[in-house]
Amino acid sequence: VQLQASGGGLVQAGGSLRLSCAVSGRTFAIYGMGWFRQAPGKEREFVAAINWNGGSIYYVDSVKGRFTISKDNAKNTVYLQMNSLKPEDTAVYYCAAPKKPFDTSSYPSSYEYWGQGTQVTVSS
Repeated sequence: VQLQASGGGLVQAGGSLRLSCAVSGRTFAIYGMGWFRQAPGKEREFVAAINWNGGSIYYVDSVKGRFTISKDNAKNTVYLQMNSLKPEDTAVYYCAAPKKPFDTSSYPSSYEYWGQGTQVTVSS
């Protein structure tokens, strides 16, 4: 299983970015997906998760109302639309695929496969 994340970059506070994560090597449609982030000197943090059919979605409180996770089963891709970005959103963002089909979790230990990370930098 391979995860290829893209879409990071440098943006001013209040701006937007859309992260993408293309997944290959498994039946994407029956798996949920998650996004995590890690800022310098901090632990990896859960950001958002979506279940296999998009019917259940979870966010960390700090991004609710600003970020939107979605998945396109036809394209084997999960997205993270990030609006109203703040400097505290600066981090390396990782997409992750869980161990079990139909599983959705905010715990890193539930995820078996990780993308390479994409840097998001928000300037004030």
